[in-house]
Amino acid sequence: MTPMQNVTLLCVGKLKEPFYADACAEYQKRLARHCDLSIRELPEARLGDAPSPAEIAAALEKEADAVESRLPRGGALIALCIEGKELSSAELSETLARWAARGVSQLTFLIGGSFGLAERLKSRADLRLSMSPMTFPHHLARVMLLEQLYRAYQIQSGTKYHK
Repeated sequence: MTPMQNVTLLCVGKLKEPFYADACAEYQKRLARHCDLSIRELPEARLGDAPSPAEIAAALEKEADAVESRLPRGGALIALCIEGKELSSAELSETLARWAARGVSQLTFLIGGSFGLAERLKSRADLRLSMSPMTFPHHLARVMLLEQLYRAYQIQSGTKYHK
């Protein structure tokens, strides 16, 4: 049996809505049997109602500085971004299992704020992952990612959760 992976979610922005927080808490509880999960929230840069492209770029760079200071050492870095690769649940499960078989014990998932992630973070990633070509609130993306991680580990365990 492979050792339990450390999974870190680095998220720009804090969950405010109780229904997102409740869903995340449920998947955190479920994932505890499969991985050592850590969720780290980082502050989202404050921008006005109609920020300029330069203001957005500056905010993304400031957020990237905060993310880089909190990145765990080693392992695989996965950036969630709309232009990333779309994987089925089974393909994500296979990817996690392949990393585990190669001895990758640390997985770090990056979820940006309202304006995404700075290009320098995405270029460092071992995998750019897209949940869908649709746009979702970054708080919902956190819930979706946690559910997909749980599903991936359930697929590896051979349970009936994934039908």
